[in-house]
Amino acid sequence: MLTEVIATRYVTPLREGGSLPGIVEADDLGTYVMKFTGAGQGRKTLVAEVVCGLLGRRLGLRVPELVGIQLDPVIGRAEPDQEVQELLKASGGLNLGMDFLPGSLGFDPLAYEVDPAEAGRVVWFDALINNVDRSWRNPNMLVWHGDLWLIDHGATMIWHHNWPAAAASAAKGYDASDHALAPFEPDVAAAAAELAPQVTEKLLTEVTAEVPDAWLADEHGFDGPDAVRRAYVETLLPRAATIHERIVVGAPTADRPSQAPGWLTGKGAGE
Repeated sequence: MLTEVIATRYVTPLREGGSLPGIVEADDLGTYVMKFTGAGQGRKTLVAEVVCGLLGRRLGLRVPELVGIQLDPVIGRAEPDQEVQELLKASGGLNLGMDFLPGSLGFDPLAYEVDPAEAGRVVWFDALINNVDRSWRNPNMLVWHGDLWLIDHGATMIWHHNWPAAAASAAKGYDASDHALAPFEPDVAAAAAELAPQVTEKLLTEVTAEVPDAWLADEHGFDGPDAVRRAYVETLLPRAATIHERIVVGAPTADRPSQAPGWLTGKGAGE
């Protein structure tokens, strides 16, 4: 299971998107970006962060270290923002933390060059997990110490919001035309040859085992957390073998709205 730490101080909210993550300090003297179980997106966002974040790390991609963070809601008593106070009160217990990268900068394609091999690995990985939120509108990548880091995987594996249709959903292709790294001529074929063989049943079983039981409990149609974990394995494993054949990189759209769901971006259907 994830290494667990205890939040000792809530530092500040990060007002981006709809989940209102915050920076916290913990008893291991680490500083983390914390995502809350009480946020409107629900626990499946945290499950996606764990499964995809750990999978990315195991494949050699740069993803910040993940930990479980135990939160006592009393930590928010001094927080003047009522919205933040309510979020902290609703998130007592185990939450998710990502290592804070101090001094990192948001990815800018005009300032940072990505070679086709690295671009290919990221695009292939995002196709595998069906990441709809790494576009030029919202890259969800940071540059830290000269390297590219991948963050925010909550809007992935959309099929886990409707398990009965998961197999059909996961069999679909991936349109990377608006991907933030599409302009760098990603070498998807080379990435598939390198990474797809690594996505084994054993690897996926190890990664999904890290998801806390509490975030998988009471899933409709399953008899327990292990059955849910197995569903993730059975969905991702066949996709890894063939998704490179269904990745489309065309001309980017200039005005099409983001494919990220409204519950993630914090915007309603009419916005």
